[in-house]
Amino acid sequence: MKFLSFLFLLASPLAADVPKVFEGLFEKDVAVRANIGIVVPPPEIEKYIAKVEASARKNAEWFAEYSKSAKPGAPLPYHENLGLTKEEYDDYLALWAKREFKATSEVMLMLRETFGKTWTITATGDAGVISTLRYDPEKDVVRSPSGELKRLEDIKADPSSILGAWSGREWRFEEETGLGKTKENFAVGQMDGKGFGIVVYRAQEISSEGSRLLDKSLVIRFALGKAGHMQPPTAPAPR
Repeated sequence: MKFLSFLFLLASPLAADVPKVFEGLFEKDVAVRANIGIVVPPPEIEKYIAKVEASARKNAEWFAEYSKSAKPGAPLPYHENLGLTKEEYDDYLALWAKREFKATSEVMLMLRETFGKTWTITATGDAGVISTLRYDPEKDVVRSPSGELKRLEDIKADPSSILGAWSGREWRFEEETGLGKTKENFAVGQMDGKGFGIVVYRAQEISSEGSRLLDKSLVIRFALGKAGHMQPPTAPAPR
């Protein structure tokens, strides 16, 4: 609550245009209630996943090559080498279509203009890591402690992708040195026809020996417009 109060104290009552990439998602200095979460399909799907994984272990080379043709985050197209009958595959797709976003923690987000005419989404709790990111509207890049994230093509996710149909903007930083590889992605957008905005963040570090040093992923969902706005904390009643 102290941190929440602090953010409201920093908020400016003056209206200001926000960068185009945040339009329709955030208003300047307006706190938004959000949820970190994961996408969970029905548990009945596990029996099919186990079969596909077993098949992949038996035919790893084919599976790796076949996976290259798949849409990111979406089920692989049917092939008998997946280890499923066509009937089982159709049931798998039906279960996949029932996946839901399950909130794991509540956080607060606030879009603020920062030093050097940059912008940041200040976040509380487990989402705090995105508070280190700075968006520069003039260069259309996002700066992080790791380096500069470059703008990628706009996202237009397929309805069958893990997060469902959504559209947005994405930035990425990649670096490889003698010590290993670093990759950082940041995306903002909105889910099609559901009245929700979304922030996606992922950071990975892999050592030169192939050990995973860091793998942090965040999916943050929030209601768009006034439905997601938080009210400033009320002052205690006088005694």
